[in-house]
Amino acid sequence: MWDKVAASIIRFRLWLIVAIGLVTIAMGYFASRVEMSYDLARTVPLDDPDQIFLINFKKQFGEDANIIGIAVKDSAIYSLRNFNRFRELSNEIKKISGINNVLSLPEVKIIFKDTTNKKFKLNPLFPKGEVHSQQELDSLLGALRNQRVYMGELVNEHNGATLMLISVQKEVMNSAKRVKLMEEIEQAGNNFSSATQIKLHYAGLPYIRTIMATKVKQEMQLFLYLSAAITGLIMFFFFRSVRAVFFSMIIIGIVVVWVMGTLTLFGYKITLLSGLIPPVIVTLGITNCIYMLNKYHIEYFRLKSKPDAIAVVVKKMGLAMFLTNLTVAIGFLTLLSTDILLLREFGIVAGLNILVLFVVSLVMVPAIFSWLPEPKPKHLRHLEFKILGKFLDLNDITVHRYRPAIYLVSGVLAFFSILGMMKLKSVTFMVDDVPDNTDIKRDMKFIEANFGGIMPLEVEINTGKRRGVLNISNLHKVNEFEQFLDSLPEVSRPISIISLVKASKQAFYGNNPSKFELPTKPEAPYILRYMKGQNDNSGLLRSFVDSTFTRMRISCQIADIGSIKMDSLVHQLIEPRMNKIFEGSPITASITGTTKLFIKGNKFLIANLQESLLLAFVLITLSMALLFANVRMIIISLVPNLLALMITAGLMGYLGIPLKASTALIFSITFGISVDNSIRFLAKYRQEQLVNNFFVPLSVSDSILETGKSIIYTSVVLFAGFIIFAFSSFGGTIALGILTSTTLVISMFTNLFLLPALIMTFDKSKKNKNKLLIDELDSGFHTEQDDADIDLSKIKIHDRTGSAE
Repeated sequence: MWDKVAASIIRFRLWLIVAIGLVTIAMGYFASRVEMSYDLARTVPLDDPDQIFLINFKKQFGEDANIIGIAVKDSAIYSLRNFNRFRELSNEIKKISGINNVLSLPEVKIIFKDTTNKKFKLNPLFPKGEVHSQQELDSLLGALRNQRVYMGELVNEHNGATLMLISVQKEVMNSAKRVKLMEEIEQAGNNFSSATQIKLHYAGLPYIRTIMATKVKQEMQLFLYLSAAITGLIMFFFFRSVRAVFFSMIIIGIVVVWVMGTLTLFGYKITLLSGLIPPVIVTLGITNCIYMLNKYHIEYFRLKSKPDAIAVVVKKMGLAMFLTNLTVAIGFLTLLSTDILLLREFGIVAGLNILVLFVVSLVMVPAIFSWLPEPKPKHLRHLEFKILGKFLDLNDITVHRYRPAIYLVSGVLAFFSILGMMKLKSVTFMVDDVPDNTDIKRDMKFIEANFGGIMPLEVEINTGKRRGVLNISNLHKVNEFEQFLDSLPEVSRPISIISLVKASKQAFYGNNPSKFELPTKPEAPYILRYMKGQNDNSGLLRSFVDSTFTRMRISCQIADIGSIKMDSLVHQLIEPRMNKIFEGSPITASITGTTKLFIKGNKFLIANLQESLLLAFVLITLSMALLFANVRMIIISLVPNLLALMITAGLMGYLGIPLKASTALIFSITFGISVDNSIRFLAKYRQEQLVNNFFVPLSVSDSILETGKSIIYTSVVLFAGFIIFAFSSFGGTIALGILTSTTLVISMFTNLFLLPALIMTFDKSKKNKNKLLIDELDSGFHTEQDDADIDLSKIKIHDRTGSAE
């Protein structure tokens, strides 16, 4: 088969390259239309009951994750000049396109009792124009302190910090328009800070998601260029050939264009994960080129014929390279088994384009180098790299003479890795990817410390009866629950219609702050009579109660305390207390919101990634069965790579690196990549077995000395290609880069030492050739042209009936 493939590639190389070029032009068009994703990543399936509940909740009450907070903690804000400037900032932000509403200190309104019309009125506390004197401002601030509804929400009663809340339109929040909106908000804030010397602190999911999306775009370009530059330099160091590097980069650039085009064709957008695909393609593409060029130089050095060397590369390396790319693709494609859209998009785009990378490399490398001049002596110098040669000689000696030591070291590493794995914990944060030393994280911690957090937590109260929300007994039950929530340090003061009813009672008694409480049963008819027929021009009431007054919303914010603590807080503290409070009443209460979905999504994500790793293991094992129809050899090939994964998992446990989406993802990906080394080594070993009359020690030595170079070359490139992610601004990307690089380096050593040692121990074909059947070998690794290298008279073919010839 591979004879025909090699002949066809050489014969039709011009037409094949033209075809690739035309497809690349088309994909380039689609790539130019690719867009960034500004949506909140969904980690729970759409048909999940909690997800459905949240969707219906949002339809009724509006978004829960569309608030931006701007906080100030500076006594200078209460000076006349700065306070008026703060009002100007609020008005300026309110005029920005895409803003629903702004609630800030200078814009607060208080409820007044209109005895003539028997209704409540909502009037501004501060005059519409500027406050004219410090004395007037101090008097109004004193009146504000009596408005208990705002204390703890807009103003920290203990230190005077104040918070501006900005509501963003859903259509803008989930589109590219959000970037411009955030820029305008920041510009207005910077102007305020320049004029007043007061520092502003920004937080909120829309703000954080916008900053992260912008950085994703910047880092995708940066890492693409870095990966190309670093891997290209390494390739040049190995081969000393500018043209080898140049044409390899062209091949990889073509596939990168296909990646971006695939995103558009499938209707996907660039996310934090899919933004990593182009630099990963660069790294994997370089390893393909190194693998083929190294074999090409070896065969050219042996045959002294460029056409023959190129033909041998395709014939002998075609199937092995297909399997190595297939196993890597499987590591990504198994993510399709998950129900998480983000992972599925990442998996299918990466997996398909890795297979495309194989096809483009297999066609273009032989085709291009068939047109280029023959390699010069300097290009072949890497074949005699002395330092590398000495290392491989030492590698060979160790495998032959010190196998017990290799097994002992491997066993000790496995033992301590298991102990480390037992220390692993699964924990993540809602803004996990943002490093602690950034302004985003510091601002978020500031708001958590002064106002209880910014991450949304919602509760829906269903009274089961029309106008049940206005029932005073129900209100007292809900108030008991809100008081419990307010007592939790991780949770902000709840907001609901309860606050409005309490403020109404305070207004009914002449804004006496001591009356900020729910009405008693005798008081209720009088106070609720004033509330009837109120106009809700702002739509604020509709955000907290439905039109029939059957259901109501309690809205609060929670600190980003991590998935474990959040899970414990919500499911082991809040929910049990909530159920106890409403027990025996007609009220049903349900916790919902982005925070609860985050907790569930984290568990769901880890479980899905574990399933995808198991599926990757099964599929990769089956694909290796195409190469080795021998169960023993399949097991031998898997052991070194599983040990590498165990060591990495153990290190994560010892170093306190939690198991989360970005770290769990590396196992299915790196398993597919690291198995490549085993496939390459065993493919060469099978060929050497034929050449060396099934003499295992010599076959192992020849495999180490030749394939060892390719394994080291590609491992160095893979390490350099993935370690660049350690310079990311996102914690998840940093972990992905460091752990993937670590795993691949460990895999290099386990495949160079443990794999050949296992072959020496368990492949006893020297002593009993009957256990290595010739028909177990794939014909793709041996052709008639190789017969000259083999003494056929020394080969015994096992007869399955029991006789031998």
